[in-house]
Amino acid sequence: VGNKAEWDVGVAKESVNRKAEITLNPDNGFWTMILRNGNEYWACEEPSKRLDLSVKPRKIRVCLDYEGGKVSFYNSDNKSHIYTFTGTFTEKLYPYFSPSDTDGGKNTEPLKICPRTVTIQEDEGFIPSSQ
Repeated sequence: VGNKAEWDVGVAKESVNRKAEITLNPDNGFWTMILRNGNEYWACEEPSKRLDLSVKPRKIRVCLDYEGGKVSFYNSDNKSHIYTFTGTFTEKLYPYFSPSDTDGGKNTEPLKICPRTVTIQEDEGFIPSSQ
């Protein structure tokens, strides 16, 4: 997420409507965290929850525990937990991200996706998956 002033990151259900205006919250199939105005972090619940972060994250790690019904967000730089959504997932989930608009040139830095090894945990242990 770098030094962007606005962004959205999280996961979305396969069936979400991507052709219309969306409201980010679990009832609409989105489990997301957003930044607005350069320093306002929100967990997009219903209603949204303001997150008080002591350190501005430059990288966000999104962790999905499908069977456990959790989507967790972490500051990748200092490994600190930011927020966890809990619920029940009933269909495929996909990464969701938006760099937001450029805000008259104030939000032009790209939103970068960092490569990471994916690890799938089964009952018997960890199974590394391809990158």
